[in-house]
Amino acid sequence: MITDGLIFDMDGTIWDNTELFAQSWNRAANDCGYPDIYTADTLKGLFGRTMKEIADASIPDEDPEKRYACLELCEEYEMADFEKSDVDTTYQGLKETLIALSEKTKLFIVSNCQSGYIELFLNKSGLGYLFTDYICYGDNGLGKADNIRHIVEKHNLKTPAYIGDIQGDKNACDEANVGFIWASYGYGDTMDECVAEVKDIRELVNIVE
Repeated sequence: MITDGLIFDMDGTIWDNTELFAQSWNRAANDCGYPDIYTADTLKGLFGRTMKEIADASIPDEDPEKRYACLELCEEYEMADFEKSDVDTTYQGLKETLIALSEKTKLFIVSNCQSGYIELFLNKSGLGYLFTDYICYGDNGLGKADNIRHIVEKHNLKTPAYIGDIQGDKNACDEANVGFIWASYGYGDTMDECVAEVKDIRELVNIVE
């Protein structure tokens, strides 16, 4: 396929932090008075949504303000724990793939994560120089479809494609009228349709001209 901009999702597409974050999130849940809630598999089923949606789906409290406050603590703990961690959680071959893709097209990131999360990845990985731009839910409170449109319009992209791993990513692409590449190695088990499927992130190099 020919594209003038490849837009990446984060969790389940670029890396998998669920083992580390399950510990961080349970510690936050405990500090808020809840029992252990999260496992790596639980987080795989939750990631991709906005943080408020995750709180509503996972924290057993009728008071929304308490749910959201707990999720903010989850975010705080995960960022602190990840910054201290020396474990490489990126998918194998990511660096080589991004370098090769950057020689063919512009690279971007759009995620439903909190502010600072993308920057932490770019700084820790040393790959920030490969990306033209990025934006997330935490930056402006907008969902994935709106932020995909923002990147497309800001950079005047004519044939963009988004790579993500779950149905919610595909739905956002449909809303934004952007082609969707399914990272089936990620967290999603099924997909209704896509312009291409990659079972390993390294396969992207062969499908993008």
